[in-house]
Amino acid sequence: MIPYGKQTIDESDVQAVIAALRSDWLTTGPMVESFEQAFADFVGTKHAVAVSNGTAALHAAMYAAEIGPGDEVIVPTMTFAASANCVVFQGGTPVFADVDPESLLVDPADVEAKITSRTKAIIAVDYAGHSCDYDVLNEIARRRGIALVDDACHALGGSYKGKNVGSLADLNTFSLHPVKNITTGEGGVITTNDENFARRMRLFRNHGITSNHRERDAIGSWMYEMVDLGYNYRLTDFQCALGLSQLKKLPAWILRRQSIARAYNEVFKGSKVVRPLRVRTDVAHAYHLYVVQIDESYAGKNRENVYKALRSKGIGVNVHYIPVHLHPYYRQHLNTTEGMCPVAEAAYERILSLPIYPILTDAEQCQVVNTLYEIMNT
Repeated sequence: MIPYGKQTIDESDVQAVIAALRSDWLTTGPMVESFEQAFADFVGTKHAVAVSNGTAALHAAMYAAEIGPGDEVIVPTMTFAASANCVVFQGGTPVFADVDPESLLVDPADVEAKITSRTKAIIAVDYAGHSCDYDVLNEIARRRGIALVDDACHALGGSYKGKNVGSLADLNTFSLHPVKNITTGEGGVITTNDENFARRMRLFRNHGITSNHRERDAIGSWMYEMVDLGYNYRLTDFQCALGLSQLKKLPAWILRRQSIARAYNEVFKGSKVVRPLRVRTDVAHAYHLYVVQIDESYAGKNRENVYKALRSKGIGVNVHYIPVHLHPYYRQHLNTTEGMCPVAEAAYERILSLPIYPILTDAEQCQVVNTLYEIMNT
């Protein structure tokens, strides 16, 4: 099976983790700070806060923005459920926005149309690794006096108008899951230039306690105080060691992802059957995913049939995503219904994620393409 995504681990990664395992600190140690500093330097922000996973990163961002009961947060429906769940975790209400039909990125016009007096933040999702229109979204957020959060879990290593992903919003969240552009096994990071946001998130990831074990050990004290309700969202030192090792290779891996995407684009150029998503010329796409839309009117086959046929032939395609407002939880608890976000709903019936990851070979990519066209032509 050729999967849609896969981690890349080499001997230098293994040795970095072994060195951390042999050190005095397995968690709350110096490797966490080193990884955070390297990550902040990479994206170009003052602060980076490492947490246990991408969902924890989103949750911490909502805490930092002081989302609470009665608050609304605009969230695109074409995303993973965590982008909305993090609002609910804080007692807020996600309000689902539709997407652009060609890129599947959140539609700024629909975002603005759904802002009310209760709106406290916007979460933009860099779907597949393509940055949203941050000039427009930042202008909306500033004019309305609300926070802008970039769910950049797909987009580490990308850029928008020459600015690195991770520096484009008030709070920027990342996932370090194995299929993402770098991995720590599980893990997440939030970047920001706001010192208060960073302080609140470091408190939040450590039970709401004012100091961690290493800080208390350094001054020879056992005393700590819990000043707010937080969570255990810490990332370990050996995971951060892996993250540091991986981060060094990220630029080369992004170039390889972009090369694979160009090859796909060339094959599908002009096709009415398999249509890649639109990419802006002022964006450097990070290509966590390579998503195409299958046009049933030309192909004579729907996405479901193509998906099953490809999987049966060893091509591990996937679908990203079921629009969040269509999930049973939100139908039950927020009374969401079909027809609320018609562009995303229509796109969901057509989208397919093809394999893309740095160690995908040219021969494997040819196998993917040839198998896809074989299925479409039979």
